[in-house]
Amino acid sequence: MPAPRGALMIGQSGGPTAVINASLVGAVEAARQHDCITGVYGMRHGIEGVLKEDLVDLGGQSAQTLAGLKQTPSAALGSCRRKLSDADYQRILAVLEAHGVRYFCYIGGNDSADTSYRVGKLAAESGYELYAVGIPKTVDNDLGFTDHCPGYGSVARFNAMATRDAGRDTEAIGIVDNVKIIETMGRNAGWITASTVLGKETETDPPHVVLLPEVAFRPEPFLAAVKHTFERLGYCLVTVCEGLRGEDGREVVASQRALDTDQFGHRQLGGVADFLVDLVASNLGIKARFDKPGTIQRMFMLAASPVDVEEAYLVGATAVHQAVAGVTGQMVTLVRESNHPYRCTTGLAPLQEVANAERPLPPEFIGPDGMSLTAQYLEYARPLIGGPLPPYARLEPLKVPPCT
Repeated sequence: MPAPRGALMIGQSGGPTAVINASLVGAVEAARQHDCITGVYGMRHGIEGVLKEDLVDLGGQSAQTLAGLKQTPSAALGSCRRKLSDADYQRILAVLEAHGVRYFCYIGGNDSADTSYRVGKLAAESGYELYAVGIPKTVDNDLGFTDHCPGYGSVARFNAMATRDAGRDTEAIGIVDNVKIIETMGRNAGWITASTVLGKETETDPPHVVLLPEVAFRPEPFLAAVKHTFERLGYCLVTVCEGLRGEDGREVVASQRALDTDQFGHRQLGGVADFLVDLVASNLGIKARFDKPGTIQRMFMLAASPVDVEEAYLVGATAVHQAVAGVTGQMVTLVRESNHPYRCTTGLAPLQEVANAERPLPPEFIGPDGMSLTAQYLEYARPLIGGPLPPYARLEPLKVPPCT
């Protein structure tokens, strides 16, 4: 059966990343290879662009613009976090029909997968021929059914470099600021925080303590680890996930303001590093301070992983090729074939199952102390950050003898 003639609609959703635009470019350039695709439209600010019929002509973009966009961070179309009503879905289908859209690709995480699934399902129930394929994206790396997510390799490279550099800073000024705590992004899964270990070359390199939401936080072991490291090295660097949870299963720190809760019920996180600084100072009498990169870590293009860029492009292009081939209700996945050399291909997973699956760090990636990562994690993550970090040096211990 020949592919139907019609337009392709693409949108970007959720938190922007360093490589989400590479997925957009991959989809647009793939669409140009298919005569059945009569136009390529971009949704402004995600699915809200369809609801408001605020669309961008992506098919008319120049080759120069697309080439530059592949290396540009953030979401070029704009993004959103919107929970849709039944009336919204009816409106979406009406707009898609009005513009002759037969192919629908949405770049995002769990909530975007759910949106894509529901749009495709409604179209099928209404007798409208539409092929909906999801394109994965999340720095949190917590989507199920895929080896890893576009966006993760770059945020991981940023945090590996930032932690290594912050460690040098703290080591140098340790007589003044003895403990440094770095708060990374992450809600229920500690993938981003785990990546802070990827710059370690020796056992004494930072981070010395890693706090993950998969491991219930207990103050006593944490303080003991900080004290031991400080006494041994003269300084200590801790990395912590903003979604750190206590033994009661609740976030250690989260905003209580209604304004800071999104439509999906996610409370704004942040402030756990400040909490830990106070804990260290109050209980150990050691001066501590914190760094919080915030949202810059997810789109810092100077630290973008070349592997991440190319894989983001790949999943965008693959989604369009699959939709034209008659696939619908699926998300493109990344399937690792080899680590040595690193090689990855694509697969498919049902959107409905992706929408309802969240993947935490597996137990085998977490050290037995609950505050470190294993060699298995390093084997998994290092290929994703795009090669080794820039080499650093240390002065040789050549002392000048005293004159007296």
